[in-house]
Amino acid sequence: MRRGGFTLVEVLVSLAIFAVLAGAGALMLSQTIETRFAVRAETDRVGDIQRMRALLKADLAQAAPRRTRAPTGRPLPRALMGQETPGDPILTLVRNGWSNPSEAARPSLQRVEYRVVDGRLERRVSPYLDGARAGPPQVLCRGVKDAAVTFIQNGSEAQAFIASSDRPLPDAVRIVMTLDGVGRLEQVFLVASA
Repeated sequence: MRRGGFTLVEVLVSLAIFAVLAGAGALMLSQTIETRFAVRAETDRVGDIQRMRALLKADLAQAAPRRTRAPTGRPLPRALMGQETPGDPILTLVRNGWSNPSEAARPSLQRVEYRVVDGRLERRVSPYLDGARAGPPQVLCRGVKDAAVTFIQNGSEAQAFIASSDRPLPDAVRIVMTLDGVGRLEQVFLVASA
């Protein structure tokens, strides 16, 4: 005659099965959380690249053929420039379309420069076109190893663009960057005149 209940062996076997299932569940949960963080980091990275691309596209699509003066007062040689010496911005331009909802006394043109600083691609705008220092940086992308800008005009590509009265801006701008975790990123943007 058997009494109600479980034997010690049955309890130990059931505890062992429960421990194996709990361990497998905990492992699966930790891998799911790690995957979630990895996906979020990659999504943020792709979002940064898309925002960077959108800003570059908007700036170059509204480029204006107006030359400006540097903060030192020296006139810049072209309205749209790439990096000429180390330490210079990789891209400098003047763009149209700076909205002015408060109707402040300022132009609708804005000088914009892009720089690579300590592995970050930064966008800076100047409050005035001539002689003003660029404002605080807007970090567009991190992990930038290098960046190069070339200008495309009539199918040929060069480091600098020679403006003329009938062609004040190039047809397109090619930006090639090397990003950590992404590799080589090559982008071509049409300029307003094209």
